Amino acid sequence: MNKLIIITFLLAAGMGTLSCDTPPVAEETKAFMLSDTMQKRIRLDSVVNQPVRNELTLVGRVVADENKVIKVFPLVGGNVETVPVELGDYVRKGQTLALIRSGEVADLERQMIQAQSGLLVAQKNLRVAQDLNESKLNAQRDVVQAQNEVSQAEAELARLREVFQIYGLGKTSNYTVKAPISGFIIEKNVNPGLQLRADNADNLFTIGEIKDVWVMANVNESDIGRVKTGMAAQIETLSYPDAVFRGKVDKIYSVLDANTKAMSVRIRLANPDYKLKPQMHATIRLTLETGRQLATVPTDAVIFDRSKNYVVVYRNRSDLEVREVSVHKTLRAVTYLNAGLKPGETVVSKNQILIYNALNN
Repeated sequence: MNKLIIITFLLAAGMGTLSCDTPPVAEETKAFMLSDTMQKRIRLDSVVNQPVRNELTLVGRVVADENKVIKVFPLVGGNVETVPVELGDYVRKGQTLALIRSGEVADLERQMIQAQSGLLVAQKNLRVAQDLNESKLNAQRDVVQAQNEVSQAEAELARLREVFQIYGLGKTSNYTVKAPISGFIIEKNVNPGLQLRADNADNLFTIGEIKDVWVMANVNESDIGRVKTGMAAQIETLSYPDAVFRGKVDKIYSVLDANTKAMSVRIRLANPDYKLKPQMHATIRLTLETGRQLATVPTDAVIFDRSKNYVVVYRNRSDLEVREVSVHKTLRAVTYLNAGLKPGETVVSKNQILIYNALNN
């Protein structure tokens, strides 16, 4: 009887112990989701098909449009009195560049006065000859001769007036050098006090209009066949490292330099803000079309890890995927893909490393 009581007690104790234990509950796995803060810090870009392009990188320099560059020569000799402009100044058409005191101008003024006086005398002689002819006191040939003298005097006066207009002369012995066009002074070879000879063959100024400029680039002999007129060009300079200027190949010079064995090409581009200055060094990238099209993503979206390339595909803030991609080539800001993505899909292209690490942990 005692044994039965003990066994019953043990069984009751064991059942009580089992009833007090809490059964284990499996831990719930939470899905990854972007926080509101992180959502604001990322950038999303769509996968798009684009023509596969190659780039040809050239070196060159900026020059003024030769059709809008004027060399200013002195038309007379003399002493340079004033030069109110400096190299690099912007001048307007008709603005004074220099003032020259010239003996030649004084002589022209003397000739003008003589021509005016000569015309008055010839006209008076003609009137006298006509009056005498009406009175039968002289022959008709005297009237004709007087008319010829008037014509010669008028021609001489017209010639001098034309010279004065060409030279821009007034009633003084000063000759004013004026700007023939509006533009920048890109060359200056004169200073106050300079003595100019009458036979001087050197220009005083060179003025260039640089609202449109040329970029002259050198093409290696091996790349000549790849360059065509009308090709799009991107120009970068040391002065503006963050700016890209765009133009087109305007002319191909089919002559190679004897020393460098390079051919020159000309790129024309607008320069409304005058940022590009003549003689600036430039890096030129010509875009070459290959005829193929591939899916592209921003280069910033590609993650290189463990010798492979990945992107973070975005569907919504709680549906993101790390996907391996096959890179065809990278052309600065654009990466062409052979496989891994389809046009229309969305990838994360900013702060994607943080998401990549979170999804892989």
